[in-house]
Amino acid sequence: MHHYHIFETAAGYCGIAWRDAGITRFQLPTASAVATERLLLRRLPEAEPREPPPTVEEAVAAVKRYFEGKETDFSGFELDLAGQDAFFRHIYAAARRIPWGRTTTYGALAKELGAGPEAARDVGQAMAKNPVALIIPCHRVLAAGGKIGGFSAPGGSSAKMRMLELEGVRVGPPEPAQQSLGF
Repeated sequence: MHHYHIFETAAGYCGIAWRDAGITRFQLPTASAVATERLLLRRLPEAEPREPPPTVEEAVAAVKRYFEGKETDFSGFELDLAGQDAFFRHIYAAARRIPWGRTTTYGALAKELGAGPEAARDVGQAMAKNPVALIIPCHRVLAAGGKIGGFSAPGGSSAKMRMLELEGVRVGPPEPAQQSLGF
């Protein structure tokens, strides 16, 4: 049985779902509690609302800190990824090791797993299907050349950029080396 909890953060309303084995789903912020609940229940229609147990309450507190711009490490939270493809679980484990304020690319993550460059697409697919975005920090995985790439959460790639900016990461073209002389 899945349970869930909707809560407010500095960035909007988030949702978290869990079973006895761990956190199963996380919904990134939307503008309203109703929208967040609707998105969460679209994936877990049988879930029931409940006050979170202490371990999930710790994750909620960490999410609130994150969206206040405070350095946060989600790697210690127990996840329940039952039903996920085995290779995706390896990808998720590698993504969880990407620390605050750092990024990697789909290709580099594939290489870290011992797979060839063709596996970069698999990494991208795993990130797009990440059931616990933020807790598995898929926003820290970029396209080739450090481009922002896609993001399937509400707000798309602009939400991904805002999350990276919270961590002090600037994505985009470099600042020009020389400014105009003004004449």
